[in-house]
Amino acid sequence: MNGQNPVAISPSFFSEQLPFHRLLNILFLFSLLLSSLLIVLLPADAEAIPVFARKYKLSCNACHAAFPRLNEFGQQFVDSNYRLPNWKETTVKTGDDMLALPDSVPLAIRAQAYVQQREASSISVDSGDSEQAKTDIQGPYLIKLLSSAPLSEHISYYFYGIFAEKGDNGTVIIEDAWFSHDDLFGSEVSMMLGQFQVSDLMFPRETRLSFQDFMVYRMAGLTYDRGLLFNYELGPVGLDLGMVNGNGIEQNLSINSPGYKRPDHMFDNDTGKALFTRLGVSPGGIDMGLFYYAGSQKNASGAAGTVSGTRDTDKVAWGADMSGKLGNKAYWFAQAIWNDWRGFINADQNYRWFGAFAGVDYVYSDRWTYSLLYNFADAGDLDNTDTVYEGINMNSLTATASYYFMRNIKAVLEVNADFQSKVAQTGTYYTGHLTGENYALVGLDAAF
Repeated sequence: MNGQNPVAISPSFFSEQLPFHRLLNILFLFSLLLSSLLIVLLPADAEAIPVFARKYKLSCNACHAAFPRLNEFGQQFVDSNYRLPNWKETTVKTGDDMLALPDSVPLAIRAQAYVQQREASSISVDSGDSEQAKTDIQGPYLIKLLSSAPLSEHISYYFYGIFAEKGDNGTVIIEDAWFSHDDLFGSEVSMMLGQFQVSDLMFPRETRLSFQDFMVYRMAGLTYDRGLLFNYELGPVGLDLGMVNGNGIEQNLSINSPGYKRPDHMFDNDTGKALFTRLGVSPGGIDMGLFYYAGSQKNASGAAGTVSGTRDTDKVAWGADMSGKLGNKAYWFAQAIWNDWRGFINADQNYRWFGAFAGVDYVYSDRWTYSLLYNFADAGDLDNTDTVYEGINMNSLTATASYYFMRNIKAVLEVNADFQSKVAQTGTYYTGHLTGENYALVGLDAAF
């Protein structure tokens, strides 16, 4: 929930067509006819979780300019620890002031299904053998179960579990899962404990309008981790301080040091912790921030650097982000991150590289939104290392148009243009930008 008051827009799909929209209508009709033959209608994306709409009997557009992008009221809802002042009115009347149970189990479902026409391949780094599906039916692409509720005057919880993602069916994965307190010891300092994305301090990936990701966050390893996050707001200045394990959210190590397996487990695999901070200011309606992260990661080892080694190496990242609004309908944003991976491949060498993205979302009407997203990355010192990290290089522009059938279900049409030059295999392994990443995608996205 990020941004502005709901905009006044025309409700009719057919009454406001510009030539560009007529062209998109034709493309959508053709694509939807094709996709209807190939995929089953599935509900989809939203960190816009309908739990809140049901709980407070509000429309999605109270918090979203167009789901999942937040408006100003939605951002205030997040900043208020995911609740409205009347949250207790929706709890069970038990007569016990020490108990605040939601009057129903707060659950929501989201999912995504797509059809892609694309150029990318799955290439073996050892042999160069590749698998390619130019037309790719991705249904379901994602299915999630989400839940959130306030538990006391100052504590809320949030989590979601993934039942299917990117074709990996049969494995349940928990990503976001945390408790939050909005006023520790009356200090006005808020705290979050659990699993979250470090990059959410800048731009939450879950609220983007494009299917294409904010790629530098993934490449720099600034997404999901386990830890603590503290925030303090002083007028237009905000300070975030965090500490995470620094090894993602998949570690689960048995404790057997006394010679027998103990019932507890270790979530971390080294003694160090990663520390990060963001200082944010909002002069003249523009949000700006400076970010710094210092931690460690295991070295790259094995064939083409695809194996996580046993040596701890220093990892540092620093960046700047900016965002704002143009008029009542357009939102712009930009992020740049510089990375220093010390001893990541060879122990005596530092590897520096850079990544960035910039974009604009235009909420044209109740029915239509348009987005442009530019991703750029320069592998820098990782070039010519004969590892998969040469593939950090990226230069692409993504255009997205979404048509909203209802507030919580939309059709998505997206085209990605890859400007990165293809490279030939030169080392021992098949790495780098061996194929292009152009694609065209159409699909359905809803939440309930």
